[in-house]
Parts: sequence; structure tokens; C-alpha cells
Amino acid sequence: MTDPLIKLHDIRRTFHVGEISVHVLRGISLEIERGGYVALTGSSGSGKTTLMNLLGCLDRPTSGEYWLDGVEVSKMSSDARAMIRNKKIGFVFQNFNLLPRTTALEQVMMPLSYTNVGLSDREAKKRAVELLRMVGLGERMDHRPSQLSGGQQQRVAIARALINQPPVLFADEPTGNLDSHTTVEILEMFDRLNRQEGITIVLVTHDPNVAGHARRNIRMRDGLIEEDTVRKAAVPEPEKAQVGA
Repeated sequence: MTDPLIKLHDIRRTFHVGEISVHVLRGISLEIERGGYVALTGSSGSGKTTLMNLLGCLDRPTSGEYWLDGVEVSKMSSDARAMIRNKKIGFVFQNFNLLPRTTALEQVMMPLSYTNVGLSDREAKKRAVELLRMVGLGERMDHRPSQLSGGQQQRVAIARALINQPPVLFADEPTGNLDSHTTVEILEMFDRLNRQEGITIVLVTHDPNVAGHARRNIRMRDGLIEEDTVRKAAVPEPEKAQVGA
């Protein structure tokens, strides 16, 4: 049995506001397997965003251990965590975070300039082109964000998040600015990336319909895991007997 991609042990995060200590995470322990598809849910103030920031190496815990892909990262410096983010993690956000005057192809290639992956310009472009084609934007590579719909912009953001071939993709309310039809398209894309490419996906959402697309739901409340459920695979309906058989 392979080791989990993500392993947390008794993670706590306390913020200090003046003389007041705010205990946002109160002892989180969990494992996420490689190739998992997890939705992190909970009401405002439940701690899910703080937990996502810790998982994404944007912050570090007050105490506890966080192992990512076999490396203990919770006590790393900010520079060391930045290197882990660049190599191991892809991010997709609600607001896309695209540069307004940059083409889709340039947006996707950009993270490669922050990592020492040893790719030539030609190889980098080839990888970016393949990703844009994979997300259905093969005919939109030279378009800027203003020339793309919201769903297309999010597809660019997804391709950009995958350019460094990270083992895990974190998505923070990725469909929050999209209409219902486009939301379904993006969620179907996440499902394909998870099932066909083996990418581990962790998404934060307040929408139970979005969470329902994940195979595992972790619901938080008051800085603790309130419920951790795995969705059962659909049971195929028995074939109907043919008339006259």
C-alpha cells in the first residue's frame, strides 16, 4: 500500500489579535491518498480556508506535522515552502488571477520561469500547448482574458496550475464566479483530470452541489473535522430482460 500524498497529525493554528488568541484549527489529523478527489466544506469561520492555506504551503501551523509527498513541510521557512509550492502544488482560484495583457499560452507557460525544470523554450511551449488542448482551448491560445468567457478563463487557470506537473491541485471556490452550465463543465474537467490523469484534487466549496462531485467530503466545524465521508460508487442497474428471451 502506498503512503498517502497528504498526512496531517494534530494540526493547530492560532492567530493572535492583540491579547486575544483565536484558535482557528484545534487539532486536525487526516490523510489524503494519491489520486483522491476531496471536497472541503463548512460554514464561514469553520476553518476550511485556513486549512487550505496550510495544505497549500501558504501558511504553516502553530503546532502539528504536515507531510506532503513524503516531505515534512510544517516547519519549513517561507522560502522553502515556496519551492514546495512551485514543484508540488497547483492552485485554482475563484477569480482566475490572469494577467490582462497576456495571452492564454503565455499565462500557462509563466510558472515555468519560477522553477528550475530545465526545459528549453520550445519544450515549455510544447507542454503549454498540450495542456491548453487538453482543457479544450486549442483554438484560443493567442487570446487574452478579455477575449475569453469566464469558463474559458478558468480553463486557462487550470492549465497554468498543471504546467509544473504537480501531484496535487488545490481549488478554492473554483466555480464561484461561473454560471450553472459552466460550473458543470469545469467540474466535469476536474473529474477527468482526477480519473484519467491521476491528479489528486482538493477543493474548498460552500456549495453542496459542487461538493457532491468529489468522492470524499470533509466537513469542518469550529476548527475540527465534523464529518468525513466517502461517496459510494454508483451501482449499475441490472440489465432488463429482452422481450422474447
